[in-house]
Amino acid sequence: MNADVRVVQSFEDARIAALRLKVRDYVRDVVMINGDQWEADGAISHEEFRRLGAMGLLGLPHPIEFGGADLGPIASVVFAEEISRCTYSGLPEAVLIHTDMASTHIACRGTHEQKQRYLPGMIRGDLICSVAITEPGAGSDVAGLATTACRIPEGWVLNGVKSYVTNALHGDVFVVAARTDPDAKSSRAISLFAVERNCPGLTIRAMAPKHGMLSSDIADLVFKDAMLPASSLVGEENKGFYGVMENFQNERLILGAMCLGMGLQALDLTISYLKSRQAFGGVLWDRQAIRHRIAFLYARMRAVGTLVYETAQRCARGEECVREVSMVKALAGETLQDVVRGCLQVHGGYGYMHGAAIERLGRDARLMTIGGGATEVMLDEVAKRL
Repeated sequence: MNADVRVVQSFEDARIAALRLKVRDYVRDVVMINGDQWEADGAISHEEFRRLGAMGLLGLPHPIEFGGADLGPIASVVFAEEISRCTYSGLPEAVLIHTDMASTHIACRGTHEQKQRYLPGMIRGDLICSVAITEPGAGSDVAGLATTACRIPEGWVLNGVKSYVTNALHGDVFVVAARTDPDAKSSRAISLFAVERNCPGLTIRAMAPKHGMLSSDIADLVFKDAMLPASSLVGEENKGFYGVMENFQNERLILGAMCLGMGLQALDLTISYLKSRQAFGGVLWDRQAIRHRIAFLYARMRAVGTLVYETAQRCARGEECVREVSMVKALAGETLQDVVRGCLQVHGGYGYMHGAAIERLGRDARLMTIGGGATEVMLDEVAKRL
């Protein structure tokens, strides 16, 4: 048994170790075979979500009552780390947004009826879930949202545009943040809604191709007098800002775990390459400057892993973790940039060729200091709490 499995068992149980091995098998047997096709398709199919659902991987944080495993933050972090080793990072992006960034709003804040309606299908993979917060004029600044939802006798009327919505092209249910009190300050003016794909007044509009994460789709959601039933409200009216902020903590921890998996895989690929690449009468690994550079990057990535798992433990105990989660997101994302840049550099021309695993990781990694809260925003969150 390798060292990282023993570490996980030491603070959780055998189920977590088994989860890690199951995800590794899935990456080897499924993702590495199908990844190129998914990137060509620009999306992950419903069939793949159903496969993951049948494996019990889409409900790790969700209540057993609705088909989940209720394993908590550590299981989610292990899943995120291992699936992100696949080098086709659009897959983990699409899946983890479904499991830990969107459906969590329903699981944590939804009514019992909403949970019954949506969670079993999301956990099976029959329903793909997405979250729609960002707008053309507002991203990390949630207080700047302009999309509105006005109450009417029949329910709500939604107007506005949401951008960069992952899983939107093929999604079934969107958790949408909208302003419901035009006169209140933003922290008391935003509500969340569960919006189904067939909602009257909703147009799903494809966006330009992305730089990376090619196997996950994104789109705009355009709401023009979109009619929502009263039952679509998720959580308390005008308390959605707090729901978004609370969910951000889970989201950013998972993004840190993604960075960990991507970075460790980049290093594993690079070490293997350097030990076999013939140059200057030996192999590149014989060059002290190169192996020292990689050794230091490896040490930094392992330090990120320690922070990720320590923070997951704190979250599992129910501790206040905004500062630590913000540190995870900032440190993991920025460290990953250094790792993939250094790893690609020592691959030489091969690392620059489309189709090379390190090239995929190089382009996919760039999102990780932007999505889910830019590094600058995360550092400000840390600074407020020092």
